[in-house]
Amino acid sequence: MAEGVVGVGKVVRFSRTFTEEDVKVFGQITRDYNPVHYEPRFAREKGFSGLICHGLLVGSMICEPGGQWAWLASAMSFRFIKPVYIGDTITCEMEIVEIDQKGKALAIARFTNQRGELVMEAELRGFLPGPKEREVLWEMISEGDPTNPIGGG
Repeated sequence: MAEGVVGVGKVVRFSRTFTEEDVKVFGQITRDYNPVHYEPRFAREKGFSGLICHGLLVGSMICEPGGQWAWLASAMSFRFIKPVYIGDTITCEMEIVEIDQKGKALAIARFTNQRGELVMEAELRGFLPGPKEREVLWEMISEGDPTNPIGGG
């Protein structure tokens, strides 16, 4: 993580298609068994055209850039705008918009579906790695970083 690689204006954009299995596993982890995620009749009665994903499952997309940036979160705020249905492909665009002298950062994330509709927004606060931590990250990367299947070995 070199100087300038993660800084104000840095944007990461990636997509993911959410599956029935994703919803099932997330529900098991969180113990959120709201029937809007599992029972079509209930979802229809709530006004949805199909089963919807857990909002925080979709919101968890912020973990990918956060993990790659070695971001240590201190606060998160989500605004759920439209439902995300099983089978939807969501694009998350996350941008660092502010970093103070101590490395505390503010990022904004926008989530859109395959039709380009805004489905969620998030504001994130946290800490980026300091100079010594960046040195360790560079060592990890040069070693192939077996702890990181996305950016490493």
